[in-house]
Amino acid sequence: MKFVVISHSLLADPMGGNAYFLRGVIAELESRGHDAEALELPGTSHVALATLDLDAALGEADIVLVDGCEDPSLVARIGAHRAAGAGYRLYFRDTGRARTAPEAIDRLDLAGYDGVLANGEAVRQAYLERGWSERTWTWHEAADTRVFRPRPETGPQADLVWIGDWEGGEREGMLRSFLLRPARTARLHGHVFGAGHPLSARLRIRLSGLHFCDSSAAREVPELFARHRLTVHLPRPAEAEALPGVPTSYPFQALACEIPLISAPWEDSEGLFRPEEDYLLARDCAEMREAMQAIVEFPEFAAQLRESGLETIRARHTCAHRVDELLAIDAEVLGGIATLVRGRSQ
Repeated sequence: MKFVVISHSLLADPMGGNAYFLRGVIAELESRGHDAEALELPGTSHVALATLDLDAALGEADIVLVDGCEDPSLVARIGAHRAAGAGYRLYFRDTGRARTAPEAIDRLDLAGYDGVLANGEAVRQAYLERGWSERTWTWHEAADTRVFRPRPETGPQADLVWIGDWEGGEREGMLRSFLLRPARTARLHGHVFGAGHPLSARLRIRLSGLHFCDSSAAREVPELFARHRLTVHLPRPAEAEALPGVPTSYPFQALACEIPLISAPWEDSEGLFRPEEDYLLARDCAEMREAMQAIVEFPEFAAQLRESGLETIRARHTCAHRVDELLAIDAEVLGGIATLVRGRSQ
């Protein structure tokens, strides 16, 4: 089959978690003999969007996945193209905007779509509650294990690594309470990688005993994980509240690379991982410091976390698992279409 993935993130944020995930899904599809390609849309080029030749771009597709696009005119054009008799099945993927920015989703016309792939049960329920789509499936993110994998040949050279951009300081409080203060009190050595951090934030990082590094040095994430003894998951507070059960891409990537992970408060309401086995959960600064020290000071305990986290990723959360789920969803849609056609012919 031919798959076309339409997304802004592959261009706008090529090193972001969503881009890694989409590239992993495409690579997995190709490894199974499918024809899969990405249609990368420049987010600011409205002229390019308005003049996009849908017949040429999608005419031979079997499955089209529109990922996170919030341009109402383009979403509507693709839906109308599908409804006008195009032979492909059409899905819209929501990575959480239904909960964090419902007004943006409310502007979209999804009538021509065969269904919505929601990045979590909370997101799926939003579509059902608001009547945006009756056909919605939960389709979580996952790790591309071709990229995110253990590097046993690289030994740890420092204690702690955290990779994340400043993003307007959304996580400033989390950085202080769950990264910088516990790292300082535990006297850990390590690195913070990211972009956009103001001078005040970089000074706080240095005072904590950690080194600040520009995001350009963070392109080889698995190698960075391999060179450190632990990492920390810092979900944005607003998203942690609005999206219970929907982690960032960070836990998937970290556990796939077999690095011990400690998470700031986050509710795994869907049971994606095994708390205290796959990762540690810290409810405050003191618990974060204790968890950091336990991993650094007890190598056998750290090894158990590494093995357990990697086991869960390989058993449940690879791009291969998500491709299996996507194909099962599409088979369900195809079955419904066939039933509808038979009913009309009788």
